[in-house]
Amino acid sequence: MKIFVGFGDYPLTTKALKEAGAEIVDSLEKAEGFVFTQTPGTEFPLLPDGVRWVQFPNAGLNAYFTAGQIDDKRRWSNASGVYGQQVAEAAMALLLGLIHMHPTMVRADSWAPSTQIDQQTRWLDGATVAIVGAGGIGKHLAAMLKPFGAKSLAVSRTGTPTQDFDATEPISNLHQVLADADHVVLCVPLTADTYHLIGKAELKAMQSTAILINVARGEVVDTEALVDALDAQEISGAGLDVTDPEPLPDDHPLWGRSNVIITPHVANTLTSMDRMLAPVVAENYRRFLAGEKMLTEVDIHKGY
Repeated sequence: MKIFVGFGDYPLTTKALKEAGAEIVDSLEKAEGFVFTQTPGTEFPLLPDGVRWVQFPNAGLNAYFTAGQIDDKRRWSNASGVYGQQVAEAAMALLLGLIHMHPTMVRADSWAPSTQIDQQTRWLDGATVAIVGAGGIGKHLAAMLKPFGAKSLAVSRTGTPTQDFDATEPISNLHQVLADADHVVLCVPLTADTYHLIGKAELKAMQSTAILINVARGEVVDTEALVDALDAQEISGAGLDVTDPEPLPDDHPLWGRSNVIITPHVANTLTSMDRMLAPVVAENYRRFLAGEKMLTEVDIHKGY
């Protein structure tokens, strides 16, 4: 099968495809399969009719669905779960940094806040962390929480129990989960159902001592409602690897707060994608040829 890998250079993915038997071609027009590489500034192209399979480098495909670029004429696969461990680690870093009040010391550049930090520092031991999204990121995060003595409470569409989490609740019980949790981590895909999943009412439902972590997509949170909740001290803080808008403007009111950490959408980095994608793309290729469901096959009806 002829595969075009572009428009960025993914040498490890290309090598893995060659070893799986694929013929790598130099243009999309010659291809039957297209591995779209994450290259800043490169827009998704109009696909020739001959392309039967498309592999995306990212998990969230909402923008492509919104633009009508994903259809039922082809099979599609994404990177769902591929970067789960890295993103979960980033979520842990944001949460730990906030409960140990690292931004306060960094911004102070002084020993002066020591009394405040001594009085207000918290630990994960004994805490309940709600993980909204029970996919690959959520499962890795739950495993990371265990050594800290924290309980994982997952929120999924159905709430079906799984051994990966200490407890699981359906999305219909979200408000109760938010009220029960000491902290909340968002790692759901962005779809029509999860757009502004966390808004004014949901932030009010959270404990005033709770921290909100978002490693999903910025649009999962109503940014204006988040700013208001922080101003009103309805929640204790927020750790954001993603924002809405993104990039976040320099004069945005979320910047400069001692209870907010913002990272520039680097929970998984562009430079790590090729290495992480290579074995998954090769296996997806094998399964596509065999007529089997791919490891990360997209359900176009669900949007992910």
